[in-house]
Amino acid sequence: MKTAVVAIGGNAIIQEGQKGTLKEQMENISKCCAPIIDLIEAGYHVVLTHGNGPQIGNTLIKQETAKDMIPPYPMDACGAETQGLLGYLIKQALENVMAKRNTNKNIISIITRVLVDENDSGFKNPTKPVGPFFTLAEKERLENEKGYMMKEDSGRGYRRVVASPKPLNILEKDGIKALLDKDFLVIAAGGGGIPVVKQESGYAGVEAVIDKDYASSLLAREIGADLLIMLTGVDQVAVHFGKPAQRFLSRIGLKEIKGYVKEGQFPPGSMGPKIEAAVSFVETCRKTALITSIGGLKGAITGENGTRIIPD
Repeated sequence: MKTAVVAIGGNAIIQEGQKGTLKEQMENISKCCAPIIDLIEAGYHVVLTHGNGPQIGNTLIKQETAKDMIPPYPMDACGAETQGLLGYLIKQALENVMAKRNTNKNIISIITRVLVDENDSGFKNPTKPVGPFFTLAEKERLENEKGYMMKEDSGRGYRRVVASPKPLNILEKDGIKALLDKDFLVIAAGGGGIPVVKQESGYAGVEAVIDKDYASSLLAREIGADLLIMLTGVDQVAVHFGKPAQRFLSRIGLKEIKGYVKEGQFPPGSMGPKIEAAVSFVETCRKTALITSIGGLKGAITGENGTRIIPD
């Protein structure tokens, strides 16, 4: 059987304008399940990864609110919390939808650690905004008391920024492979994985957030996946986005997509990481990466939709 790694964005689980109740999250996840089950029924082993941006933001708000009552946790522990919660919600939703379709599949969620380099340049220049907005006075207090790096964000206040180092190794990859061989659907590398660095004896968690698309691409490479699918808010990738010359890409080779990258067609804050992650997978594995929306996945699998990045 072929193996597909499918990456779902955290904003698909808590959508814009929602409060993020468990009911809302379950309903949103349930809407994602049908195309994933279609993939299973089409004969694929599936590893499901997911973002956790809104969820970890909410966790940090709770910690800041309750800081005088309960000691706050570091970022790696917050990542582990959201991995566990979202793994539970995704497993529940998938099993419930499968039961309605009379599809049977063992599902397991793996708390996943991802190795990063403690000397990664991202630690010297933190750029990833996380958590709530603060006033100028609160910013100064947090910088003095906790050593946080804070930056102004879009005129809405100040937010903490943390490092976003590149992932080097999925530490649980052998367990994920073994579970796939046993025909499990595996939920792994949630939120890009829990960032850890090597120490003299074992590993230590660090204050950072790993990009979910980079981690998904690395996982796909390390387990030898046949297909990497990244689900986003659009059915297809476009060049000259929002301009008169806008053109959607349906099937594109590595050389051509790299040319568009050099032109700056894919901004760092939106499509850029997905394209970079897809290119790394296709270059290494000589397999296909697919970028589309959740609603467009079924058509994308059959070639009617989506953007396929293929080896030259």
